[in-house]
Amino acid sequence: MGVSQRLKSRFRKFLQRPGTTVDLAPFRKRLPAIDAREEALRELDDEALTAAAAEAKDYTEICAVGREAAWRALEQRPYDVQLLGAMALLSGKVAEMATGEGKTLTAAVAAYGHVRLGHGPVHVLTVNDYLARRDAEWMEPVFKLLGLSVGWVTEASTPAERREAYLADITYVSVSEAGFDYLRDQLVTDVEDRVQRELATAIVDEADSILIDEARVPMVLAGSVLTESDPVHEAAELVRDLRNGKDYEIGEDGRSVAFTDVGLKRIEEKLGGVDLYADDQVEQLSAVNVALHAEALLRRDVDYIVRNGTVELIDEMRGRVAQRRRWPDGLQSAVEAKEGLTATAEGEVLDTITVQAFIALYQTVCGMTATAVHVGEQLREYFDLEVAVIPSNAENIREDDDDRIYSAHDTRDEALVEEIKLAHEKGRPVLVGTLDVKASELLAKQLAAAGVPSNVLNAKNDAEEASIIAEAGALGAVTVSTQMAGRGVDIRLGGSDEADRDAVVELGGLYVIGAGRHDSRRVDDQLRGRAGRQGDPGRSVFFVSLEDELVTRHAGDALPRSPRMDIDGVVHDDQVEYAVEHAQRVAEGVNHEIHRNTWRYSVVIEQQRIAMAERRERLLTSEVAAIMLLERSPEKAKETDEDILSDAARAIALYHLDRLWAEHLAELNEVREGVHLRALGKLDPLDEFHRAAVPAFQKVFTEIEARTIATFEETDLTDGWEPERSEIVRPTATWTYLVHDNPFGSELDRLIAAVGRRLSGGN
Repeated sequence: MGVSQRLKSRFRKFLQRPGTTVDLAPFRKRLPAIDAREEALRELDDEALTAAAAEAKDYTEICAVGREAAWRALEQRPYDVQLLGAMALLSGKVAEMATGEGKTLTAAVAAYGHVRLGHGPVHVLTVNDYLARRDAEWMEPVFKLLGLSVGWVTEASTPAERREAYLADITYVSVSEAGFDYLRDQLVTDVEDRVQRELATAIVDEADSILIDEARVPMVLAGSVLTESDPVHEAAELVRDLRNGKDYEIGEDGRSVAFTDVGLKRIEEKLGGVDLYADDQVEQLSAVNVALHAEALLRRDVDYIVRNGTVELIDEMRGRVAQRRRWPDGLQSAVEAKEGLTATAEGEVLDTITVQAFIALYQTVCGMTATAVHVGEQLREYFDLEVAVIPSNAENIREDDDDRIYSAHDTRDEALVEEIKLAHEKGRPVLVGTLDVKASELLAKQLAAAGVPSNVLNAKNDAEEASIIAEAGALGAVTVSTQMAGRGVDIRLGGSDEADRDAVVELGGLYVIGAGRHDSRRVDDQLRGRAGRQGDPGRSVFFVSLEDELVTRHAGDALPRSPRMDIDGVVHDDQVEYAVEHAQRVAEGVNHEIHRNTWRYSVVIEQQRIAMAERRERLLTSEVAAIMLLERSPEKAKETDEDILSDAARAIALYHLDRLWAEHLAELNEVREGVHLRALGKLDPLDEFHRAAVPAFQKVFTEIEARTIATFEETDLTDGWEPERSEIVRPTATWTYLVHDNPFGSELDRLIAAVGRRLSGGN
């Protein structure tokens, strides 16, 4: 790439950095003072350094001591830019730091600082269990020198292990596990059964992913319930042999599908000649619509994989399996039925909280990522967080080529294989990022046919991620990966041992190729960031087809009818380049709007959840329930032993509070579904939701009291207290899961669309 092209690339990047960022000048002013402390701290023995660490009370001393501890424990001396990042985190900012700049060590210094400043305990929230354990064990020697304890939590941790980990000064834990522990703690009947302490400070790793992409994901605690037959599972058999174009039609956006009159008639005949639009057939109509969506729109190896007899959803932003996640509205059951699998239990929702609402419970929130500026406005809107852009320690010399745009998939794929083959023949390592599992496996086959061996990394073999990525920079390596190679990994030139580093540097470093643009520029930037680490040479380019779903869905109208192109199918047209960039901006805007609308609905629910949690805390930690019974049922209360009264009142009141909250959540779900019908009458669904949700919640408190008194009066307490006597038996089993974003809207949204088409005479 020539000088002019490189300048053009850098100027384009500059224009893509929206919004304002934090001024680093106040942090830079402290760097000379930090350096001045280095010689004196180096002369201290370990015991004296630990003593000095306990006395640090300002940013300067925290960074100076943290730097010395890191050098002694890991032989890694934090760069000045890492200390700038640590100070940004200590100031409650989101630090944008390029890939390979040492965010893990930066977070460790900041975690130590937050504890010393009285902001502990500190939770370092990661995107998965692997990183939680890896980073905790990696940084433990540093924390030990600093006089701090560290723990980590994974899905496999027992309650005792979790309690011990949360007692540490600093705990590394995935955001979902921390959220699930919070939900479980909200249902304890004895304070001693809690595992977490107060939620003081959260340092959020991959902050844009957790705070924006995952923000609206509900974390759910469910309880076992008796279930009847599953109508969705049965409906899957009815739609299995339907044909696209005859029995149903898929919308242009690929996110909606509806029966034709012919298809609907076939289903009604299979059901014995029923009218699916009759009032008594709402549940059946809902079931067949969900089954049709699973059959026609959800794609194996794109939206999900089947592994070990279960359906595992794929996180489209990371390309990894979305652990313990399931679709709502019966879609999970429908996909399981489609694949011939037994339906997994969904259970009754006992409590739920979105990632965004959980993070908001922390008194102090800060974070770090390589791609924060693009979502700076959203971080400010939802979390009141500002972005601090930390400069790289070494200049980024990676060459970022303009997109290569092709008219069709076939010509793009041929050119892509040829480009990889040429680089491989020279020995240059290549990392190719694909959009989904299916695409990664297809490309690997095409490369094999061309005589190019490759390692494939996708959701199906995610257990091998560390070993595959470790060698992705080796001489001659070709790695085909979904977006999972885009975050949390470093690729060293020459392989894990850097044995052939000089040879790879001579060849220009790692060559990153994107096989299509993602809906989010941040995901593309993360992929680019695998090359050019710490001043390494590297190159990146994206191969785009005008048949890519991103382009056809969001920019079809913006494409010229006859774009200028070469004989080999390469498009050279400014309008086309604009259309591709426009498609990405539109996709990001759609996702942002979904986030905003979901958040608007969840605000009232979260306010109610907080009020309920405060009420529960009073019942759990005081004698307020016993006092209430003394006032409302004085005769029986006075006849009951004080200790028995205290235990019984607390247990009965907590049971009814938890029971009514679960019932209220179910009611709110029905209300939210129902308000969309009112939208047909030109009413604002959000206003209608609030109008129904607020009075429904007000009734909950009076009902808790009424049920508590009734149960108390009906229970025989003459010879002790047992919950079974009052029939206040809690679920025998509970489990947790995350609700995956429903890609098609709510079931009633789909139902309304289908009814609208039917009433208008459409097919």
